[in-house]
Amino acid sequence: MLEKKEEGHQLILNKISEVGIDEVGRGAVFGPVFSAVIVLTEKNKFILKRQGVMDSKKLTPKKRKLLLPKILSLSSDYGIGQSSSNEIDKLGIRVATELSMIRALKKLKEKPSELMIDGPLSLRPWKGIQKNIISGDSKFTVIAAASIVAKVSRDNLMERLEKKYSGYLIFKNKGYGTKEHLSIITKKGITNLHRKSFLKKSNLF
Repeated sequence: MLEKKEEGHQLILNKISEVGIDEVGRGAVFGPVFSAVIVLTEKNKFILKRQGVMDSKKLTPKKRKLLLPKILSLSSDYGIGQSSSNEIDKLGIRVATELSMIRALKKLKEKPSELMIDGPLSLRPWKGIQKNIISGDSKFTVIAAASIVAKVSRDNLMERLEKKYSGYLIFKNKGYGTKEHLSIITKKGITNLHRKSFLKKSNLF
């Protein structure tokens, strides 16, 4: 009888799922904004937490890369979306970020019954139940997992783009407006992947 109860408990853990979504690159001055959505069962959520999944900002680049395949293999489903620097300039960062999230969600096999979003801003185009959680990536493993997938995916792209846009130290700054990066822009000018709307605020375009 006890074994049957334990089996039933395991079945429940394998069926109950949470869906979390997060973005990365919102504050960068170069390149796209990325979003990732992850679906995790209760069982796999606990496994990933034990393996060290937490807010991507608190992990080293090496640890994030090690966790990525583990997250993807234990996810029931996942999706990654992005919005280009041109879209950010045309639509504004909030709309472009929402677009990247919708693109990630469209890659899921099934529409989530409930979506957990990191941060205070609602996903306005999403017609479904959603919960906004401030600092969600440090409170919920499923959002932390999404933050890692988004971060590693975008960082990998930045490292590839370094070859095409050498001299801007994209592999190092990941497209963010560090003092070094902004100093290089004043000397070399902007590229077609720099966000003009962002650089106008710094009087660099």
